[in-house]
Amino acid sequence: MIPQVLSVGQLKREISGVLLLDKPPQISSNKALQTVKRMFAAAKAGHTGTLDPMATGLLPICFGEATKFSSILLGANKTYDATLKLGYLSTTGDAEGEISIAGNGESQGLRLTPPHVTAVLQSFTGPIMQRPPMYSALKHQGRPLYRYAREGVVIERQPRKVYIHDVRLAAMAHDEIRIVVNCGTGTYVRTLAEDIGRALGCGGAYLTALRRTILDDFDLAHAYTLEVLEAMPMAEREHCLLSADSLVYDLPAATLDAAATASLRQGRAVENYISEHSLTEGEKVRLYDKGKCFLGLGEITVRGEIAPKRLINFSVEHSAGN
Repeated sequence: MIPQVLSVGQLKREISGVLLLDKPPQISSNKALQTVKRMFAAAKAGHTGTLDPMATGLLPICFGEATKFSSILLGANKTYDATLKLGYLSTTGDAEGEISIAGNGESQGLRLTPPHVTAVLQSFTGPIMQRPPMYSALKHQGRPLYRYAREGVVIERQPRKVYIHDVRLAAMAHDEIRIVVNCGTGTYVRTLAEDIGRALGCGGAYLTALRRTILDDFDLAHAYTLEVLEAMPMAEREHCLLSADSLVYDLPAATLDAAATASLRQGRAVENYISEHSLTEGEKVRLYDKGKCFLGLGEITVRGEIAPKRLINFSVEHSAGN
């Protein structure tokens, strides 16, 4: 159930930071975003990559100035806990679609062993070719594929390369297996489930549950549910926010003196303050002033200087990390 958020008398606030949300099932990522945005009475918010309505788990929500850096996570590695129903197919690849027996049903009595399943799963690691599902947000002639699918229209989709870092068996029971998948950007776990089901000789499979547990350096263990947030007073909610630079911790950092900070804010490139790293043109750098205040991102120029790339708006009051 989605908490009822009272916003009467609340004004939209200029706050910045990152909230790790544990998204509940049966609501869209946008619905979760709008609910959290009202809870914080935030003027500006966005999420970092969509989870299907059925899926649960880690959904970082960015407020204010942190939204400038949310795209960093779109290409990040992700880890999912997925449950597959073997021997069946779904029109959507998950439990929300129309379910049918895969093939002629001969696989229903198939006996699988953990060693065999593990061996098949390992065959999916590394670069693999994957055909995007019809029920996806990928666009064809300006329209998302899922709209064509709802109209019964099938669009030809070309397979594309994705990367599976690891996939392992977590549990087995009857015609279901639970797996943990660590994958690169662009991977559809629904499609992976179907392909694993076929490779196991079951004719296919579909997802009965999907939970995102890790996104880049963020872990579900540090996330908050809507119910927990709703029970907090506003001041306590704000303590749940991570600083905007938590989105770019993987990048090398440079601390600028007062003169360089002023030049940077005026749009000018400054001396490269990173001596322990050998950086090349186009690489990104996170920038701080002498007071350890996050300034934003810079980019190494052809001359080896740091040019401003995406800076914090210092006229906005920040709520996290300051």
